[in-house]
Amino acid sequence: RQLEGILCVDKPQDWTSFDVVAKMRGIADCHKIGHGGTLDPMATGVLPLFFGRSAKAMELMPVQDKRYTASIRFGVTTDTQDCTGNILSTSEKPVTKKALEAALAPLRGTIDQLPPMYSAVWVDGQRLYKLARAGKEVERPTRQVTIHRLDLLEFDPENRTCVIDVACSKGTYIRTLCHDIGEALGTKAHMGMLLRAQTGMFTLDDAHTIEEIDAADELS
Repeated sequence: RQLEGILCVDKPQDWTSFDVVAKMRGIADCHKIGHGGTLDPMATGVLPLFFGRSAKAMELMPVQDKRYTASIRFGVTTDTQDCTGNILSTSEKPVTKKALEAALAPLRGTIDQLPPMYSAVWVDGQRLYKLARAGKEVERPTRQVTIHRLDLLEFDPENRTCVIDVACSKGTYIRTLCHDIGEALGTKAHMGMLLRAQTGMFTLDDAHTIEEIDAADELS
């Protein structure tokens, strides 16, 4: 019988979203599995999986807002806007907590965001990341996203890092937000860590690790 339903996975670091789907196809012996929102390989956190006919529910979810915890490292920009990329530029300009709090304020609400080159956005019939891998950078239109909440959780001036809590609309690039925070401070910045704490109605409390799911399948 075809498996039906929704299962939330706590995606491990260095796995693609497709890696998780492929693993679950083997565990659940179910070919038809969709996921609710791609996460970059370096990111962790909530990844809802939709089995069988439940895949149709992905398009019916009334709210697709998301919440993230992310770290920012100041003083360095990379071509991917995160810690996996190649260094493009550096800055020794110091960052203070007061200046950081002030830089966050204009980024709350509805803002225009420029999609990064290393993204799956289509421009002139091509994925941006494919152009980026070929060493090309092209013009791309900005798009509006909404930052419902942007709070500073931690700040370490000695190591030039901070941690932020972000609640945002679907389609927001958190690594671009981190990059833009650096720009607002007149320095450089990139994203160091990304955890998706919530997507739509699903939170980390609903999510299970691959190991937990695998162990449960062996016991069933």
